[in-house]
Amino acid sequence: MKHLKPANAKPDKLVLIDAAARKVEKTYTIPGGSPGPATVTPSPDGKIGYVLDNRWESISGIDLDSGEEVFRAELSSSDERVKAIIGMDISPDGKQLAVFESPVKLGLAEYEVQPTRISFYDTSNGQKIRSIPAPRQITILMYSKDGSKLYGVGRAVHVIDPADGTIIKEHKTQGWDRANYYPPYILSFWSQWEQAGIYSTPYYVARGDMSLDDPTAYWTGMLTLNLETGAFNLVDVENTDVFYFSTVISPTEPHIAFGVYSNLAKLDMKAGKSLGRGTIDHSYYDINISSDGKEVYLGGTMSDISVYDTNTLK
Repeated sequence: MKHLKPANAKPDKLVLIDAAARKVEKTYTIPGGSPGPATVTPSPDGKIGYVLDNRWESISGIDLDSGEEVFRAELSSSDERVKAIIGMDISPDGKQLAVFESPVKLGLAEYEVQPTRISFYDTSNGQKIRSIPAPRQITILMYSKDGSKLYGVGRAVHVIDPADGTIIKEHKTQGWDRANYYPPYILSFWSQWEQAGIYSTPYYVARGDMSLDDPTAYWTGMLTLNLETGAFNLVDVENTDVFYFSTVISPTEPHIAFGVYSNLAKLDMKAGKSLGRGTIDHSYYDINISSDGKEVYLGGTMSDISVYDTNTLK
């Protein structure tokens, strides 16, 4: 099943897509998956899809050949309710799941908010191995290629030691100090870096050295993080006249990005400019790309996936 790509669907489905054949290959029901599964993280060997479900309080591991649940981890307990919305990744050796958790202690008449954390679950038995402290508001969680670091994207890009939670480094985003810029707006919500090994997300910012009445003062840029080298980059690519909900990097041309929301865009980060836009049939929130960089896949809104050519944007 490694050539098939998993996608989630409400209320409790895991769908396997054959992108080459342009069809849904299989649809599995996730036990206790309602009302809507969230992040899907495939194992490194492509055999299991780990899904955040059960109102974001459980992780199900679904065998992608049989559809059987072969793993389950319960995040909450009798005295603590734990939510994990989207921040989850699997270690490169496939042995541990790292999950960003937001816990509250359950009292008789109140909830007591607890510090946020990253917990690690053994993929062989679903048991929690350990938890480490983590900054609040992390949405995306990613392992470095060698497994020595965790990257947490929130109000900054935090570089975290997965052994003890030490913050090794922080790349500034919301609190950046770029000259002549206001703070940016960044919505980091989608996990699709597996083809290029480079995480990307768009940012929107106004120039501080220009009048805010001037439309050319507003810029769309790209934030990228290379999961192999750790290289972090910010680059403006076009004046803002549309928004992109998510972006993805080409695995064959890592300076090329594609973004989607109300249209499909191709962006050259090296040249700092747009290479064109394609018309789409309706808005899409999510985008991914083929391993050869020839096709992008749009989804995340209605119950369909659209396939576009990366050269013609048709």
